[in-house]
Amino acid sequence: MKTRVMIATALFGFMCPGLLFQLPGRNRAVEFVSMNTSVSAIVLHTVVYGLLLFLFLVLLNIHIYL
Repeated sequence: MKTRVMIATALFGFMCPGLLFQLPGRNRAVEFVSMNTSVSAIVLHTVVYGLLLFLFLVLLNIHIYL
């Protein structure tokens, strides 16, 4: 159970719009470390987060043993 929480937390941190990158950006298609966000970026990052979480936890069945 810890594994799933760690993967979800790490993905959430990396997928926050504007933290590392923002897709779509305000002025360009991709902006890096902009610390700004928009509704379209939030929706896109939410969809990508959900797909990656599903990929890692369900399809690949990744486990981290500590």
